[in-house]
Amino acid sequence: MKKKGKALLLIALIIGGAYLIYSFTYWSGVSSTAASDAEKAGAGIATVLVMPHLAMTGLAVVFNALAFFMYNKPFALVAAILYSVALVTFPMYFAFIIVEMILCYVAFAKMPKKNQEQ
Repeated sequence: MKKKGKALLLIALIIGGAYLIYSFTYWSGVSSTAASDAEKAGAGIATVLVMPHLAMTGLAVVFNALAFFMYNKPFALVAAILYSVALVTFPMYFAFIIVEMILCYVAFAKMPKKNQEQ
């Protein structure tokens, strides 16, 4: 019973990592499939708009992994906050981020405080 939030962090890590891999492969292939110059310019603008979202999601996945492997409560909170920031930076993709964000917040709430571990 000591590690209550560990399963939630693992689920969030798997979903977040899968989304990050999907998103990077999708956005790296967008500019290569564009035919005309206008399509290439539009794909470039779209990629630039999504980059903050991808950066925050990447950081959130890193902190999610740290929280899972080290079982560290502050890292779980940082991961949840970074997922929230990723949600705000590109709200159109909220469906891909909301589950990981909620799981990290719930895992943070279920993890014991430092003085309760001893």
